[in-house]
Amino acid sequence: MPVKKVFWEDPYLTEITAEITSADKNIITLDKTVAYAFSGGQQSDSGTIGGYEILEAEKNGFEIYYTIPHGHSLHAGDPVAVKIDWEKRYKLMRLHFAAEIVLELVYTNFGRPEKTGANITSEKARLDFVWDGNISETFPLLERRIKEIVSRDHDILSRFSDETAEIRYWEIEGFAKVPCGGTHLKKTGEVGGLKLKRINPGGGRERIEIYLVN
Repeated sequence: MPVKKVFWEDPYLTEITAEITSADKNIITLDKTVAYAFSGGQQSDSGTIGGYEILEAEKNGFEIYYTIPHGHSLHAGDPVAVKIDWEKRYKLMRLHFAAEIVLELVYTNFGRPEKTGANITSEKARLDFVWDGNISETFPLLERRIKEIVSRDHDILSRFSDETAEIRYWEIEGFAKVPCGGTHLKKTGEVGGLKLKRINPGGGRERIEIYLVN
């Protein structure tokens, strides 16, 4: 059985006791986990397994493979504490959903341009588009609508559309319903204040960078 991804059931949970299902040199798999692995542009969580630092987390199909330091003493069948860095996770959740809001606002107000890239770290989020002109011209509308959505503190629903295939979505009633397998906030008010910055990577593309301001 693939790892049970408890970070979907409760993205606010920071620690869980799991069982190691395999230990191949310094690559570990678990029966359940709270540690998210890079997917959909969202950075992996930082944390520990059995007290050993998670050096890398890789999602492959339905499984997650965790790399820990060589010389560990863990074996298949061992119970271990899996812990994550909550400060980093919460910043990722806030920036992830900020990027989701910005993306939907760009799509609904500016002709659904082609998105060519996205990345969310605990420092900033970015969205790249095929774009003719200066994308900062959209910022007054985007910033006004973001403030409205955040201040109204909407519920954010996050559920499976196909549990067997592990396909998930988020939804804000009356705003959008979007396929996404990231870790999501419960309420839009948690996003807080944001700053948008325009970057011009060239090649007919424009980038919006998103920063938390509180």
